Amino acid sequence: MSAEVAALDTSAEAILAERERRRAYKLHQFFPALGPFARDHYAKHLEFFAAGATHKERLFCAANRVGKSEAGAYEVTLHATGLYPDWWPGKRFTEPVEVWAVGTNSQTTRDIVQAKLYGPLLAPRTGMIPAHLILQTTLARGGLSGSLESMAVQHVSGGTSIIGLKTYEQGRSSFEGTGKHVVWCDEEPPEDCYTEMLYRTITTRGLALVTFTPLQGLSNVVKGFIEPDDAARPFKHVTQAGWADVPHLDEDEKRAVLATTPPWQRDARTKGIPSLGAGAIYPIPESEFVVDDFAVPDEWPRAYALDVGWNRTAAVWGAISRPTKEAEGTVYLYAEHYRAEAEPAVHAAAIRGRGTWVPGVIDPASRGRTQKDGIALLDVYRELGLDLEPANHAVDAGLYAVWTLMSAGRLKVMRSLQAWLREYRMYRRDETGKIVKQDDHLMDATRYLVMTGRERAKVKPVPREEPRVLQFDQSAIGTGWMT
Repeated sequence: MSAEVAALDTSAEAILAERERRRAYKLHQFFPALGPFARDHYAKHLEFFAAGATHKERLFCAANRVGKSEAGAYEVTLHATGLYPDWWPGKRFTEPVEVWAVGTNSQTTRDIVQAKLYGPLLAPRTGMIPAHLILQTTLARGGLSGSLESMAVQHVSGGTSIIGLKTYEQGRSSFEGTGKHVVWCDEEPPEDCYTEMLYRTITTRGLALVTFTPLQGLSNVVKGFIEPDDAARPFKHVTQAGWADVPHLDEDEKRAVLATTPPWQRDARTKGIPSLGAGAIYPIPESEFVVDDFAVPDEWPRAYALDVGWNRTAAVWGAISRPTKEAEGTVYLYAEHYRAEAEPAVHAAAIRGRGTWVPGVIDPASRGRTQKDGIALLDVYRELGLDLEPANHAVDAGLYAVWTLMSAGRLKVMRSLQAWLREYRMYRRDETGKIVKQDDHLMDATRYLVMTGRERAKVKPVPREEPRVLQFDQSAIGTGWMT
């Protein structure tokens, strides 16, 4: 073999070796088609990605260790490099992009966001972005050792994408300036910072990705995603993911960690459900009282409680299971009514639709509160066919009564009561210990139901049979002895 041929073979081998080396990059190891960690097993991650094709803002509201930061880093890398896999369901940019990747502070940005994209301090260029595509890095001025301010990344179009690394602690004003195609917020951003970042995407028709575990509860940012107003709804998407949604977590490890997790954090850390922390009025995980829907037995007494107002009128229905020798009866919340800006007749019709025989209790303030022209609502609703009495309005006693039932496992909520669950997640006290009187109509109604509604509860009436009238067939009467 000539030296020229040998050199050609060596070149081919080098190309193949380089190809294999690049195939081993972390980017290509995520979301494979086959294997125990195939992308089909990560349906929540794929949902999050796909929503980018139709929604400007997305929240990956996820439990700890399910891969939410990896999802953010993966998508940012695709946009920066243009290396979209064939299966990619989300938005695609055809040209280089400018990106902000943002963390809470300098250390978390370096140790989490930067590490996911670029690699950890002791192993640089081993992150999600393939090493051969990182053209240049710029160190942060006056920052922590090894902290990057930006990265220049080769895009498949031949141009260069720029990824800037920032922190929320830099403040809102630091996010003013030029347009960005992609903003990735890892961990929950302050509302003012997030709003400023969002405005950077206007001229680029860009995207905002937010990935975090909701330990701060239903903050304004979280609530803006979970309960957007009608104008914002088409542009926002929430993906909620928990431990049960991923295959890579060890069952024994999950049990061990869960055993030492504070009760009020368990749903947030394991299911991605917003936590209210120590400020929660009822810091009980939803997993302990939420049950699948079932048909309420006719022999269980039922009642409902009504909280009225023009901005929101709410009602909740409860059924009480029959007590046994071993346990007292349990209250099951099985239906809800939740509607804004409607006349009493509309609410009354909806309530009657769940059974005109079911008695109710109403916020006693309704005796003096009106929706129009000073008409007392208690009388209005009675005239509309509702069997109503005023409820015991004692706040502290009512909260304690509800808490006692929940703690004892004697208050359950059917899973379909989504409005009730949303209110429960945000029902809290402020830093002064006062109840936050916002979006708490079903919580108030639940308190009325527990305090007074149980006393009024009644069993569904059994339909009365009409008395039978005997019909005689005259033709069948014989002539008898008189013939």
